[in-house]
Amino acid sequence: MTELSLEGVGYRYGAGGALALDGVDLRINAGERVAVIGQNGSGKTTLVRHLNGLLRPTSGRVLHDGRDVRGQTVAQLARSVGLVFQDPDRQIFAGSVRTEVEFGPRNLGLRGAKLRSATDEALAAVGLEADAQTNPYDLGTSRRKLLAIASVQAMRTPILVLDEPTTGQDLRGVAIVRRVVDEAHAAGRTVIAISHDMGLVADAFDRVVVLRAGTVVLDGPPSSVFAEPSWEALRSTYLEPPLPAVIGARLGLGATPTDAALLSALGAPGG
Repeated sequence: MTELSLEGVGYRYGAGGALALDGVDLRINAGERVAVIGQNGSGKTTLVRHLNGLLRPTSGRVLHDGRDVRGQTVAQLARSVGLVFQDPDRQIFAGSVRTEVEFGPRNLGLRGAKLRSATDEALAAVGLEADAQTNPYDLGTSRRKLLAIASVQAMRTPILVLDEPTTGQDLRGVAIVRRVVDEAHAAGRTVIAISHDMGLVADAFDRVVVLRAGTVVLDGPPSSVFAEPSWEALRSTYLEPPLPAVIGARLGLGATPTDAALLSALGAPGG
């Protein structure tokens, strides 16, 4: 398993360009489920693209298990960090769904039964088994997004990074994403997700990192980040706490960021 550390990481787009990250210090332990949230332009995607070397720090350093990754290629880092892009069309290229999902694990050296198993499991995880021979561009946008998730999931990297995985998904698609997160966590993998879905963040992740203008302004469990004392900081980055947290605060029930926690605090049956 891999521990991730960012030490004083700054990143500027081009000489004299915008400062997207400003001295970020962040440590993510192996096996954690971490959501990264913040308004558009706060540095979320820039941050996660440092984890697999797609971007390199202007200042500071990124470490995997205490080792600076400066000298490692993207291909080498891809063995540890699998990143699903927000836009699936920037990731998908193959002529069939199965070929797309096979590409990553094949590049990691899987062959024969192991390759088939990894591919079949990833397709089943996102409900695309029946579309294995379909051209990816015959799928709708939301299903192409699930395909992109499957293509990275099949690599079984120790770290899975999802950039806005539920955007454009219906309830079924959101449930699939939630299951992927849960299964990866159960397998001991680290899961990092960028999301504007505060319900998903509160319900599926153990830790929430809030970015504003390239800096970390909040970092803690959902029960802390979504508690009333943190609302001003959240709103400074144009975020609102999930509805159960608001209801819980108004009723004096304390930090209840999830539906289940609110029902439990209310003493409702099944809570």
